[in-house]
Amino acid sequence: MYQKQIEQLVILQQVDDEILILRKEIEEAPRTLTALEEQLAALDSRKEQVTDKLEILKSKKTSLTGEIEEDVSKIKKSKNKLMMVGNTKEYHAMMREMDSLEKLNRLRDDEQDALNEELERQEELLKGIAEEVAGVKEHFDAQKATLDQRIAEAQKSLDSLDRKRKKACKVVPPPILGRYEFIRERMENPVIVPVADGVCQGCHIKIPPQNYNDLQKGQQILSCPNCQRLIYWEEHISQAG
Repeated sequence: MYQKQIEQLVILQQVDDEILILRKEIEEAPRTLTALEEQLAALDSRKEQVTDKLEILKSKKTSLTGEIEEDVSKIKKSKNKLMMVGNTKEYHAMMREMDSLEKLNRLRDDEQDALNEELERQEELLKGIAEEVAGVKEHFDAQKATLDQRIAEAQKSLDSLDRKRKKACKVVPPPILGRYEFIRERMENPVIVPVADGVCQGCHIKIPPQNYNDLQKGQQILSCPNCQRLIYWEEHISQAG
């Protein structure tokens, strides 16, 4: 009877570990979609910012192009007037005005080049965001399509494990089961561990010789004096954990 109880406690521990993993999977499965939705929202926000910046840059380019064309027209008119100047003073004044306009236009040309480069950079950035959005959406759709199936399969496995757990619990006496549950709630896994060569495999500390002798007799379920885990002699069960 003792060995049967130990075997069922080991099975119970394996079942509980699997249940923990499945419950975590069921709990976290929808979070994957939430994380992807948040990622899409962040990308949409970035896309909107880049789009707004592009609109500002395009507007600025249109304005700058108009100013350059206007100055070019002014320069042409000034050159035509230059041929009709009647005195040196007017000639020099018009030359200074033309120089000033040409210098301003060169600065505007440089500004326009920089503007075109920034426009190209922002358009590439927008293209990259669009590609990233497409990738995330594809992943989101794939996850969403399989989510219900994954949860249903996990729940099915969970139901099977619950039945297996109830079966194991029937064999273990209530006081021992109570100790098992108590330890599991308060201590890291595993709860029940083998003792090999007199050493507890939970805390890796040697148990007292008398305890080891009692354990080998296999008459009652004992606890490790050091870590309080339930223990069994490794020879009593060929496979554990």
